[in-house]
Amino acid sequence: MSEQGARRGQEDDWWRQLYGEDAAEVGAGAGGGGAAGDPAGSRAAPAAGAPTGAGPADVGPAEASDTLDERVASVLRTVGPPGWGDRPPPQPTPADAPDRAAPAGDAPPDETPPRPEPDRAAPAAPAPPDETPTPGPVPPGEPPARRVPSPPPPPSEPIPLKATGPGTRPRDVARTAPPPPPPPPPVQAVTYIGDRPPTYEAEPAALPAADPAALDELVPDTALEGAQYGSLTLRAASQRGDSARYRGDVRRDALLTARFGAGRHALILVAVATGRPAVEGAHRAARDACGWIGGAVGRSYTQLAEDIRADRRGDLKAGLQRLTDRSYGKLRARALERGGPPEQYTAALRCLLLSADPDCRTRVFFGVGAGGLFRLRDGAWTDLEPVATDHGTPAPLPDPTRATDAPARPGPGLPHGPGTAEYPARPEPFLFHAAFARPGDALLLCSAGLAEPLRQEPAFAAHLADRWSTPEPPGLVPFLATAQLRAKGHAKDRTAVAVWEA
Repeated sequence: MSEQGARRGQEDDWWRQLYGEDAAEVGAGAGGGGAAGDPAGSRAAPAAGAPTGAGPADVGPAEASDTLDERVASVLRTVGPPGWGDRPPPQPTPADAPDRAAPAGDAPPDETPPRPEPDRAAPAAPAPPDETPTPGPVPPGEPPARRVPSPPPPPSEPIPLKATGPGTRPRDVARTAPPPPPPPPPVQAVTYIGDRPPTYEAEPAALPAADPAALDELVPDTALEGAQYGSLTLRAASQRGDSARYRGDVRRDALLTARFGAGRHALILVAVATGRPAVEGAHRAARDACGWIGGAVGRSYTQLAEDIRADRRGDLKAGLQRLTDRSYGKLRARALERGGPPEQYTAALRCLLLSADPDCRTRVFFGVGAGGLFRLRDGAWTDLEPVATDHGTPAPLPDPTRATDAPARPGPGLPHGPGTAEYPARPEPFLFHAAFARPGDALLLCSAGLAEPLRQEPAFAAHLADRWSTPEPPGLVPFLATAQLRAKGHAKDRTAVAVWEA
C-alpha cells in the first residue's frame, strides 16, 4: 500500500469517529452530516426531492460540493504546510470505486477553480516546531483543525563506541584478563655465614676508653675510602671486629690511601697494617707503620712510577724491600723510646702500588706479615700470596746514639742511610708480587681478619665472589656491607682493599 492510501485510510477513520457514520453511509457519498458535536443518530435524513449534495439545515447551501475529499483537503490546508491541501482529490481505484462513487442527481457542479498541482517528486519538508503556521478561522461546516501527526523517522544505525580508558572496558574482558603476577619475595640480606649467628652482636656496643691528653689517638670504628683513576676503581674499608666492638677495644687495623703526583704520572699507595693482639699501643704501631711507609714511597714516587710503567720488577723488589726495612727499623727505634720490648711494638704491613696511567695495568704488592692477596676472575678466587724467599733473621738493634757512616746499598731513586738495609728489623720475610691485570679482574688485598674466613669458609668466599662479580664495581656502602659479612669464629678486625679493572 502506498503512503497516500495509508494516510487516506487514517483520515476516514477520524471522520467516522467524529460523525458516527458507518461504512455504508461513507460509501454512499452523502455529505449532509449534522453539525459537529451533534450526538450520533440525531441527524435528519434528506427530504424527498432535496439535492443530495445539500449541507445540513443549520449551515445553508454551499457553493461547492461538500464531499469527504473536500473536507479532508480543507483540514490539510489548515494544518499542513503551504500547498499541501491544493492537491486534487485522488481518483478512486477500481477496488474502492463502489465506495467512493458519487450519487447521481441534481447536485450542483463543483465551482472551485482548479488549483496548480505541486511537484510530487520533491514534497515540501515539514516546518520546524517553532515555525508551525497558526491555524486560521475554521470555515463554516468544517470540523475543527486537528494536526495530523507525521510518521516517526526510521531509527538510525547505532554508532560504535571505542573504549578510551579503564572505565569503558567491557566487563567480560576484565573478567577474562589474567591476574597480575605476584610480586617477587623480598631478598633477605645475608648477615652471617654458618648454621647459627656469631656469639657477639653485629653492631658496636662499647666505645674505646679515651685519654684527655691524647684525644688525637682515638680511632673511629669504621673507615671507608674510594677512588677511580684511568681503568681502575678503588674501594677500601676497615672496621673493628665483633670482639673489639663488644669489649670496647680500639681498632688495631690501620688503613692509609694516598696519591702522589698528578695526571698519568701519579702513583697511588694503599697500605694496611695490623698491630699485635693484646698489646698496649698496638694501634699506634699499625698507624706508625702505615705513616712511615707512606712517607718513604711519597719521597720516591717519581722513580717508582717509572719502574712500574717500564715493568722493571727486579728494581722494584729491591727498592721496596729497602723502604720496608727502614720503616720497620723506625718501629724498633720507637719501641726503645717508649721503653718497651721492640718485638711488641710492631705490625703486619701489606701495600699496593697502582699507577694512574690508563695504559699501565701492572699492579705491585709488597709487605711483611699475615694477611691475604687474592684475585677474582670469572667468579672464582685465586690466592696470590707470594712465597717468601727472604728468610733472614733480624739483626741486632742499632745504637740510636751512635751514627754510622756506612753507606747503604744503592737503589734507583730510593733513600739510603742509617737504619735501612744494614739494620734489617723485619719480624718476618719480605713479600713481593707484581701482576698484570686484565679487564674484569678484581684484586683484593686484606688483613688477616678477612683473609682467614676467605680461606677457611667456602660459603664465605662464594658469597663475596657473587657480590663482587658484577659488571660494575659496587658503591662504597654496598662494598662495606659485603666486607663486613660475619662468620662464627672469626671476630677479628678486618680491612679490605679491592681494585676493579675496567
